[in-house]
Amino acid sequence: MFDQITVIRTFAAPRERVFAAWTNPEDFAVWFGSSQVTVPQESVVLDARPGGSWRAVMELPDGGTINWEGEFTEVVPPERLALTMTDQPGEDPGAPLVVTFAEVDGGTEMTLVQHAPDFTEQQKEMTVVGYKGFFDDMERIVTA
Repeated sequence: MFDQITVIRTFAAPRERVFAAWTNPEDFAVWFGSSQVTVPQESVVLDARPGGSWRAVMELPDGGTINWEGEFTEVVPPERLALTMTDQPGEDPGAPLVVTFAEVDGGTEMTLVQHAPDFTEQQKEMTVVGYKGFFDDMERIVTA
């Protein structure tokens, strides 16, 4: 049993553009949560520097919301981002995740690794499905 989630995606876009999708609020509001939810751009704060915070609000189809937040722990444009992420603001510092961006023929290979020792296998599977949906939407904006 692994204590992490890994999702790898290749985009037909320069790594600077894929990296920017993580650090630009306008882009982040489009792909974070996928097309299944709304993330109002005004709810997105991305202080992409070590020690900088981030937050976003997902508005769900049923009218509910999820408040996300975390902290950037490492920012090396356009190669690597490390941050925490939680949907329990103020209660949980968040799961660490690292995103790397590698140049490959025809674009960028993005690898996301999230520390998830307390996730059940079902939670891990659902998280991977969610990220894949996020990255489908990311692909539309980075290749436009």
